[in-house]
Amino acid sequence: MKKTIVIVDDHILIAQALKGIIENFENFEVLYECENGKDLQEKLKLKKPIPDIVLLDVSMPIMDGFETAKWLKETHPEVSIMTLSMQNDDQSVIKMIKSGSNGYLLKNTHPAELEKALNRLLNDGYYYPDWASKIVFASLGEKNTTTETIKLTEREREFLKYTITEMSYKEIAEKMFCSPRTVESYRDSLFEKLELKTRVGLAVFALKNGFE
Repeated sequence: MKKTIVIVDDHILIAQALKGIIENFENFEVLYECENGKDLQEKLKLKKPIPDIVLLDVSMPIMDGFETAKWLKETHPEVSIMTLSMQNDDQSVIKMIKSGSNGYLLKNTHPAELEKALNRLLNDGYYYPDWASKIVFASLGEKNTTTETIKLTEREREFLKYTITEMSYKEIAEKMFCSPRTVESYRDSLFEKLELKTRVGLAVFALKNGFE
């Protein structure tokens, strides 16, 4: 069964072109397109299907990518967000990730990389190309939170070690001899304690604090 995608982009031609590209991918299909975050909200209120992934532009009128990502994480945390933008400045990348985006790609990305990124997003929970990873690690690496200031349980510490790997949450659960739901509870607890929203943020914290 194909995974579903909704495209949120105010450039209609780009959205249509993306839809055509994605429909050639083996594992994905596009449910519908939206012109901005407000349009997405309205469609979901009308009981449109909730997608597995939202492909989200940053610069949009009425409700931009930052607001939309925050709203999605608050109301539909099960939806993965892949930012697809022309903006590659540090501020936009960092702000989108802090808003809850699980990945970041530029609009000039080759279709083969887009397909790879979407699959990795589903399997690993995040996807950042090298240029974006450097920005994320440089930024989140400056965070002053340490294991000395935050009390972590032994199981949370064990889970942190696995966030650095490419294992999916399901595979981490198998390694930890527990259910995926229990692993999600460790993740959510760490999100709250460390004031983070994404797995890459947890991975940065883990690397910074020697959880290799």
